[in-house]
Parts: sequence; structure tokens; C-alpha cells
Amino acid sequence: MPADFSGKWVLESSDKFEDYLKALNIDFATRKIAISLSQTKVVVQDGDQFNFKTLSTFRNYELAFTVGVEFDEYTKGLDNRNIKSLVRWEGDKLVCTQKGEKSNRTWKHWIEADKLYLELTCEDVVCLQVFKRKD
Repeated sequence: MPADFSGKWVLESSDKFEDYLKALNIDFATRKIAISLSQTKVVVQDGDQFNFKTLSTFRNYELAFTVGVEFDEYTKGLDNRNIKSLVRWEGDKLVCTQKGEKSNRTWKHWIEADKLYLELTCEDVVCLQVFKRKD
């Protein structure tokens, strides 16, 4: 049985997030705002169906998907690109491969103890964000 990601998660740390945003060609002003924000993730999981909401005072982003089913994703409010995404299980990790104009674009989510980890990759940049479960 895969991990249960459901719950509310608050950003605790973020390493190389600005470098990741640069790799996505996010403008200077937006990068500065983005790195200063606190983020909360709200995850609803029903088996292999997921709804991730990333909430902040600046922008919110919602992503719904089914593991193993490729889908069209428009990264509105992020880098505003149309990409093809496929999420699959690798053990207890959710691993997403995104195809579009940026190479080596992926993300991975996994849980250890009461922490949710998010590894974001674009080209040769890897960002690691850590979220703590909020009751």
C-alpha cells in the first residue's frame, strides 16, 4: 500500500528554490516574492487520485491527477507553460516527469516521519523543500 499524503503541510525549509525559479526563467521580481512566501500544501488522496493545492498569500496552484495517467498541465501562475505530465509510484515516492520546453523537469514527493519532502528539478538545478504536517 502506497504512502498516504493526505493532510495539511506547512513549508519549513527551501533549498535552492531561487535557482530552480531561474532555471524556469521566472523574472527577478516574481522570484523575490516567491522565495519570501510561506507555503501551505493541502493534499487530498483517494487511492491513486490526488488533489494538491499549494496556497500562499501571493498565488495559489491546484493540481489534480491520477497516478499512471498522463495529463496536460498548464502551469498557470508558476511559469505559465503547457506541459505533459505523468506521475507514477516509485516505492512510496510520487515521481512526476514533465515534458515541455524545459529539459529534465521533474518533481518527487515523499514522506518521512511527520515531514513531506518535495524535490523539484529543472535542467541541472535541484531544489529541496520540506513541509511539516499541520494538525
